[in-house]
Amino acid sequence: MKKLIDKLVLEQYLSFDELCTLLSGYTDDDRAYAAEIARRISLKNFDNKIFIRGLIEISSFCKNDCLYCGLRKSNKNAQRYRLSKEDILSCCNIGYELGFRTFVLQGGEDKYYSDDLMCDVVSEIKRCYPDCAITLSLGEKQRNSYQKLYDAGADRYLLRHETADEVHYSKLHPEELSLKNRIRCLNDLKDIGFQTGCGFMVGSPYQTVCDIAKDLLFINEFKPQMVGVGPFIPHKDTPFKEFKHGNLEMTLFLLSLIRIMHPKVLLPSTTALATIHKEGRQLGILAGANVVMPNLSPSDVRKKYLLYDNKVSTGDEAAESLKSLEIKMKEIGYEIIVSRGDYKD
Repeated sequence: MKKLIDKLVLEQYLSFDELCTLLSGYTDDDRAYAAEIARRISLKNFDNKIFIRGLIEISSFCKNDCLYCGLRKSNKNAQRYRLSKEDILSCCNIGYELGFRTFVLQGGEDKYYSDDLMCDVVSEIKRCYPDCAITLSLGEKQRNSYQKLYDAGADRYLLRHETADEVHYSKLHPEELSLKNRIRCLNDLKDIGFQTGCGFMVGSPYQTVCDIAKDLLFINEFKPQMVGVGPFIPHKDTPFKEFKHGNLEMTLFLLSLIRIMHPKVLLPSTTALATIHKEGRQLGILAGANVVMPNLSPSDVRKKYLLYDNKVSTGDEAAESLKSLEIKMKEIGYEIIVSRGDYKD
């Protein structure tokens, strides 16, 4: 398999068949080999610098009923909340003092947050913190809504495509959601000018290695500025509650492959990784990731925003524990920097 990894390094591309072969037959030695290369590429492009994003989870309401998500509208046990404009600005104020220069506003697809309200929030954050970037992760919208948010000052938008296979997509989502529309949204975002992020869950129900190969090919074609990849973790109040969580080693291997394919992409080491392994955050960085997203949400709502079970939101995942996270990054040879951390060609 090292020959395929070497080919990927040289060409930054493998065919569908080659990717299926690599993903179904790699060994621990292959994974370590890919991680070493990915780490070297990351150090070349970003030195040993790790970008931090302050995550603000603005709402646990969602109009959708995705089968894997704890926030799905039919989950009657979910604890629902919404942050006000003032709540969000307070989070930004705390984050700015801690050294964050990117704020990520994430939430379910909540109709309460109209275009006018979100544009008001975005423009006010920009007014108060003009040296900061704003990333939104608020799901599928019409192009004109994305344009308004961009014009208000939003810089980036995260929208995981979840899977590039239509059949697999239909197994994860209700009938009213389609892969075609998800891709339309991503194309609109990129065309408008957002630094755009896509991504997928590793080990999601019914996923095959060839589904993952399609994901990698989609990412290669779409050329996003950000890629979010983390393990699937089940939630007890969803139809997928009995499924196992995604594999740690496969997730790390995929982070390395994505870094090799896209040397300058912004690649987070996710909270989900830290949830399935106590050193998941560090392992992700050592596999080629270069972004971490500590939680800036008010402490009284963090346990309510449960996309999956046992999500960590304290300790090193919490923004107020940034010093601890800095120490752990230093232990593996990296340092957290105060920077917007924009994508650069």
